[in-house]
Amino acid sequence: MRNKFADKIFELGKKNKNIYLVAADISPAGSIEKFRKKYPSRFINVGVAEQSMIGICAGLAMQKKIAFGYTIAAFALYRPFEMIRDDLCIQNLPVTIVGMGAGTIYNNLGATHMSQEDISIAKSIPNMKIIAPADPIELGMAVNYCAKNKKGPIYLRIGKSGEKNLINYTKKKWNFGKILKVFSGNDIAVISYGPILEKAINIKNRLFKERQVSISIYNCHTLKPIDKTGINKIIKKYKYIFILEDHSCINGLYSDIIELAYKIRAKTKIISYSLKDEFIKSYGDRDIFLQKHGIDENKIYREIKKLI
Repeated sequence: MRNKFADKIFELGKKNKNIYLVAADISPAGSIEKFRKKYPSRFINVGVAEQSMIGICAGLAMQKKIAFGYTIAAFALYRPFEMIRDDLCIQNLPVTIVGMGAGTIYNNLGATHMSQEDISIAKSIPNMKIIAPADPIELGMAVNYCAKNKKGPIYLRIGKSGEKNLINYTKKKWNFGKILKVFSGNDIAVISYGPILEKAINIKNRLFKERQVSISIYNCHTLKPIDKTGINKIIKKYKYIFILEDHSCINGLYSDIIELAYKIRAKTKIISYSLKDEFIKSYGDRDIFLQKHGIDENKIYREIKKLI
């Protein structure tokens, strides 16, 4: 996904001289290197100074420029939090903070490099919007939206490398703030977002192959503002809803859906597969790390199979 982001920034930058990329301690590579060489005055690498990254982006936005602040998610959001809150959100400036390798993607480097509570933190700040694309194609659509955004800051939560394209957009339209149905099924729905959506699709394919059972899958790519109307319709339609997210069980998508279900007195059973509220030390394979948090394709498959 970082390569797609770089390609999209270079593509947009060729057409729009107001697009600036402010990076923090990330070596330019691929299309970002092309962007740096072709438009050196519009590429700024602040080094290990994430607070400065946000301040510079704020200044650019005040000059009517389109600023993207880009680094690893844990450092894009946590280290410069005060500047994000004060310089961007209080001023309601249209800056995009790009958190690369979000969630547990950097588990091999430990808790310092993971962002398992980033959505909760970003969601709590007034004026902040949150987008979490599931695949490279969707990321491109999200960057297009961010480049045109004039209405306050956005936290763009993206993967790292090797993510597959998961969604066929030839017959589906991406809209900011609107939950997207990826596959149609019957009594059971899975709602997810970000690259971990691939696990939901794997489970769906396995259920259909082994038991000829179809389930619905929804992509909740916009996490703030949440699509209350769309989610309420889903809650009312299905007997069972599974939430799958690479984020803490506290104040993520599960928390929002549970609150909405309570408000409409829904009888739907909602089951969550989120990260535990703890720092688990596991520096190897990411799937093993997620299993320790209770997020496992085989486990989810068995849980859904019991309900069929």
